[in-house]
Order: sequence, then C-alpha cells, then structure tokens
Amino acid sequence: MELWGRALFGQSAAVNRLTVFAAVLLMCGVGIFARLASLQVAQHEKYAALARSQQEHKIDMPAPRGSIYDRNGQPLALSVSADSVSVNPMQIADLRVATEMLGNLLHLDQQVLYSRLQWARDNHRGFLWIRRRLNAFETDRLKAVHLDYVQFHPDSVRRYPSNKTASHIIGAVYKGEEGAAGVERSFDQSLRGHAGSERLVMDVKRRGIEAHVDAQPQSGTELILTIDERMQYVAERELEIGVKAKNARSGTAIVMNPYTGEILALANYPTYDPNKPPLPGDDPLSRFDLGVSVPFEPGSIFKVVTLSAALETTNLRPDSPIATGGGTLVLPGRVIHESHHGFGTISMQQVLEVSSNIGAILIGQQVGRQNMYEYAHRLGFGQKTGIPLPAESAGVLRPLTRWGTTSLASISMGQEVSTTSVQLARLCSVIANGGMLVKPQLILKRGNKLEPVEAPVRVLKPETVMTMRMMMEGVVLRGTAKSTARLDGYTSAGKTGTAQIFDSQTHHYTHNYNASFMGFTPVTNPRLVVVVTINRTAGDGGMGASAAGPVFNKIATEALRMLDVPKDIPENIAAAPKPSKTDIPAEADVAIADIGGSSVMEEDASMKMLLAEQMKPITDPDEIPAAPGPQPLIASGPTVPDFRGKSMRDVVEQASADGIHVTLEGSGVARAQLPPPGSPLRRGERIRIVFAR
Repeated sequence: MELWGRALFGQSAAVNRLTVFAAVLLMCGVGIFARLASLQVAQHEKYAALARSQQEHKIDMPAPRGSIYDRNGQPLALSVSADSVSVNPMQIADLRVATEMLGNLLHLDQQVLYSRLQWARDNHRGFLWIRRRLNAFETDRLKAVHLDYVQFHPDSVRRYPSNKTASHIIGAVYKGEEGAAGVERSFDQSLRGHAGSERLVMDVKRRGIEAHVDAQPQSGTELILTIDERMQYVAERELEIGVKAKNARSGTAIVMNPYTGEILALANYPTYDPNKPPLPGDDPLSRFDLGVSVPFEPGSIFKVVTLSAALETTNLRPDSPIATGGGTLVLPGRVIHESHHGFGTISMQQVLEVSSNIGAILIGQQVGRQNMYEYAHRLGFGQKTGIPLPAESAGVLRPLTRWGTTSLASISMGQEVSTTSVQLARLCSVIANGGMLVKPQLILKRGNKLEPVEAPVRVLKPETVMTMRMMMEGVVLRGTAKSTARLDGYTSAGKTGTAQIFDSQTHHYTHNYNASFMGFTPVTNPRLVVVVTINRTAGDGGMGASAAGPVFNKIATEALRMLDVPKDIPENIAAAPKPSKTDIPAEADVAIADIGGSSVMEEDASMKMLLAEQMKPITDPDEIPAAPGPQPLIASGPTVPDFRGKSMRDVVEQASADGIHVTLEGSGVARAQLPPPGSPLRRGERIRIVFAR
C-alpha cells in the first residue's frame, strides 16, 4: 500500500512538472507568436521602412528647367545635360588618397572634402554628394581614372547662349537651380518642373548593387517672351555706346509695341553675364534692373502729362498764348529760373517744343491741383505697371494732402514725382495708340498656351491724343530734339527731359543729370515707342536731347528696319521745320531744381543707397583685375540670397534659418540690398536691406 502511494505521488509530481513545462512552452509560443504578429502585422511598415533605409538610398533626380525663347524662337535660356558625382565613403580604402585625387580632379578644397568624407564614414553613410553639375572636361577626367567608389548621376545645368544679351529680363539661377532674378524668378515654379526619384540598392557593406528609377523627372514649362533678341542686342549695344560717350553712370532703353504693350527690348547698362557668378569687383549696379526697379524724377518729359491734362480740363489749345516773361517766376518762398533766356509770350505748343519750365508751371496752374493729380494717376504714375519682373517700383506720386505750397509748380515741370523707364514707355504708348493705357507684356506663351492679356483702359480722349502727337512732333521738328531725334525716312515725335540728380548725402540737387527721351514713330501710324534714359550725365552735353536723343535715333532706325515698316518720308530729306521765333538751343530743357524743398527721392528709402551708388566715381571695367584661376559657371560657395520683393517678416525668417546677419532699413517690401543677390557670402558679413512701400 505504501509502495502504491509512493508510485502515485511520483507520477503526480511528474505530471505537474510536465504541465508546468507545457504551460511555459505554451506561453513562450504565445509570446513568440505575438512578437511575430507585432513584427509582421502591426509594425510591418515600420520595420520594412527601417530595412529599406539600411538597404536603399533615395536620390532626387532634378527636372530640367523649362527653356526660354524670344518671340522668334531664339533660345535665351536652356538646361543642358551634365553629370553630378557622388561617392560611397564605405568603399574608400584610404580617405587621404581619395581626397587628394578628387580634390585635384574637381578643384575642391581638400581639407573640407576630407572632413566630409570622414564624417560620412564615421556615421556609416554609403552615399555622399561630391560635386553637382560638372562640366564636360571634369566629367571626362574623372571617368578616365575608373574609381570604384565614384558614381555619376544625370543632371542639368542652366546655360544662356546669348551671354549678356537680355540678362536683366531673363535673370539667372542659384547653384540649386532656383530662380534668382528676372523671368527665372518670376516664373520659377513653372520653369522648375517636377523632380524624379531614384533608389540605389546597397549590400551589407554599403556597396551599390543596382538602381531603380521610381519616377522620371518632368521638365519645366517652356516660356516664349515678347522680346526680339536682335532688337535687344541693338538696344544694349547703342545704350552702352551712349552711356560711355557721355561718361555717364548707367542707362536704360525700352522698345515697346504701343498697342499691345509687348516689350520688344529692355536694356540696362551696366549689365552682366548670367553664365558667370558675381565677383567682388563687379559693378554693384550691374545686376539691378534699372528700367523696372529704380525710379527717378522725370524732369521735362512730365510736361506731356501737364499739357494733356490742360487740353482735357481747360480752354487752352496749341496756339493759346502763354506769357512766360523774362525767364524768372517768383513763387511763395521760391524763385523759378528758366533754363534759357526769357521766351516772352509763346504758344502752348512752343512751351512743349522749347521745354519752358515757366510756361509749364503757368499751364499747370490753370489745370489745378486736383486735375493734375488725377491725370498723373490715371496715366500710371505712382502705380506699378504689372510687368512680370521682380522688385518693380511704383515710383512716387504724393497724395494731395501732402502737396506743399509750390508742389503744383514743381510737378508741372517734372519734379516732386518719380517714375521708372517702363512707366514712361507706358505713358508714351498712351499718346501713340490713341489714348489707351496698356499693361506691359513680357510673356507671349507659357507652354502651349497664350498668355492672357489685360484689356487696355481709355485714359485720354482721341482728340487730345491727336493734338499731343502733333505737338510732340514739333519737339523733333523745331524744338529741343530737332538735331538728334529726326529719323532718316521716318517721321518721329517725342519729348526730351533733363532732371537734376538729388544727392541723398548732401540733401541738395547736383549739376549731374538724368537725361531722357521718349518718342514714337511713325507719327501718323505709330509702330514703336522707344524710351531712353542716361543716368548721371554732366555738363551742357549731358542733356536729354544730346545724351538720349542719338540713342533713340539709332535704336528706332534699326527696329523699324527689322519690322520692315514702310518709310513715310523721302530718305535723306527731313520734314522742313517751320520758322520759330524762339530759336531755342536744343540743350535748354533742364528742369532747374537748385531752389526748393526736399526731393521726393528722399521718401523712397530704396533709392538712397542707389543714389549714393550713382554718385560714386565711374570705374573702368578694364581696370578691374580678373579673379585668378578658371571661372566656374556656378558659384561653388554660399551666395547672398535675393531678398527683394519680400516682406520684412519673410526676410527675418529666411535670414534666421540661413544664419545670415542682416541690417534692415525702412518699412514695407524689400526694394534693394547690398551686397547684391548672388554675390559670394563671406563669413560674418552683414547684408544691408532697404524696405519701401
């Protein structure tokens, strides 16, 4: 019995142990199953992604930017194929040797390159970009050495076949293919396209096995501009000749279709080559689109507004007598002097022809403050034209509440108001097209779609325009432009302007001038408007007629020939001028501003820096030493961002994110900056940014 009990007890203990063991096994099985379920089901995506991150490296495939063409299909900006190069640091046996070889072949800083390679290896990185967008010579040299750890990736680089031609219109790109200026910036999103992606599969030693393209890059949208590359070249060539002939600081020339607003040419001098990065010795003004972004006091050109308003709001007509007296007009706290000896009593038409300041003031007094402001505003002053280029300035037209005692007199002859050259082109188009205010157009087609065009707005009566055409033709036949703006075989009309430049340092007007001429041709059926401004001329030879008139003549003549416009007068025979009792010298159209209040230019904060730059001595580009060594097409180091057109908040956020020091002046929108966009960014350098409304 006792033996039987012991046997039963032993059997029971064995069963208990087996039960416990089975339970433990069951629990382990459940745990393993739960873990497998967690790994394979609940957290499958997480661990699959982790595995992919260890086995694969995703590489963005940049999309080629859309090409830019002129109206005739001439390429202005293209993205051409190039190779970018990467390395696998985990495959490099000797980092020092690799650094020396890559540095010599690709002209890289070897100390920086070694640090990057060492960091990548320490962090077990199997992929590291070495250089983006190699030129063909560098690619061939690197491929010739057959380095196992080097990989080449298809890429593209921006090229500008016409070099400097139309550079201010087209703009440029940063090294990351981001639009930096001009159309490249305004239409950056359209031009960029959509990037593709590629997966590089690697083994456990981080060696590349194969590559898979997940998405092919899609090229950006193609743009066709309104400009004519041939006309643009002529405008830039003649403008440069004109600026240098007068030893001036800068200049702008615009050719425009007065009916559609299409910009056929927009030239600035100095200029730059967008294929090359900014260099320390470059002219600070060379990358400013002066014709769009930099306003100036127009001077006597504004008399077109004064007389147009008079024809619509008073009983004055071209033959109405204006008693200008002996050349001096006394106003409250101010004395206005004629730029010529007194004209006596002359007709309103002769006021325009001889550019009489006193005559314009007397006419302006009959127009009145309210009408003068209304017509200046409806003709586009104080407003942006809407041309699709960055950082356009609206100029300044003070509201009536801020007009002083003599403001009406000043504005009547082109002071206390500022404008841009593109605004003057639009003003001249109103006279040329029959009284319609058009929006300047720069884009003909975007992709396969025509760019929508805003309908023009009537701002002057047709009879007013016809009268103004006749009077502006008199400026060329008998007035201030009779010796420079007459065309061989074509009638022409226009208005000269010479405005003294305000010195923001001394707060006085100087005897340096902005010399301008705006005109159209042929007179009876205008096909072209041409505006020329030469900045910072000096002396009697630096007036509107002698400085800007010849440039207008050359550009208009070539443009008419390109458009095959029939001649409307016999060649070599200019229309016979009528006798004029004034016998005015062609250089007497300067708006005298030595006496008077502060300049409207002081109100535009963005202009203070540019005015100071204009007053600096002119440097001969030939005297600037070239940077040593080969010049890269894309800056390899950090460059100054383009803050223009951004709010102060956006500027502060971008500067903080990029670790850039900035000095902010004024309020509103960023209008100007020094150093200019694209310049090399030096460590600790502070960028000065001027804001204006």
